Amino acid sequence: MRSRKNKWDDDPYTRLAKQRGFPARSVFKLEEIQKKYAVIKKDDHVLDIGAAPGSWSMFVSRILNNRGNITGVDIMPIGNTIRFSSEFHFIQGNIFHADVFLSIIKYGPYNVILSDAAPFTTGNRLVDSTSSCELASRVIEIAGKCLKKGGNLVVKLLQGGDSGAVLMQMKSLFDHVKAYKPETSRKKSTEQYYIGRGYHETN
Repeated sequence: MRSRKNKWDDDPYTRLAKQRGFPARSVFKLEEIQKKYAVIKKDDHVLDIGAAPGSWSMFVSRILNNRGNITGVDIMPIGNTIRFSSEFHFIQGNIFHADVFLSIIKYGPYNVILSDAAPFTTGNRLVDSTSSCELASRVIEIAGKCLKKGGNLVVKLLQGGDSGAVLMQMKSLFDHVKAYKPETSRKKSTEQYYIGRGYHETN
């Protein structure tokens, strides 16, 4: 019996990711962001929110090459077959929960926080974008508690809902904020990334 084929199996970026040893095509979005904005440096301590299945953390580990370290967090686990070339800690749980937040703080502070996290979608664009904005806002709150001065943040959200409010929240914390949609995002996707550089503490 043939295994069921995923609808994205014929996607060229999905095939390329597998060829390069990454579990998901999302790695190429971070690769684009890194080339354009250089948010990650070799000695950084990086927090990867929404880390499963592991592609972003793997990409970061190749940049760090044992000179920095990574903390990943996700509701879902990361497979045991994933290998990292830098020190890696994993926290499984919901970032809205206090115990998970305390674990994140424990491994901080961080030079860079990355979030490719997305809510469980319903198919209703307004509901999904609102949930995505709530998730992004929570990531920014976490950044405000454990990001080092001068640090960088990359956070994904689905356009719509309160995305304008999320952008203003970012601008209150960073010297430079840009909205960016990678070329490797699917054309029909409403996702975009807010890139914040130069974190400054608020009064």
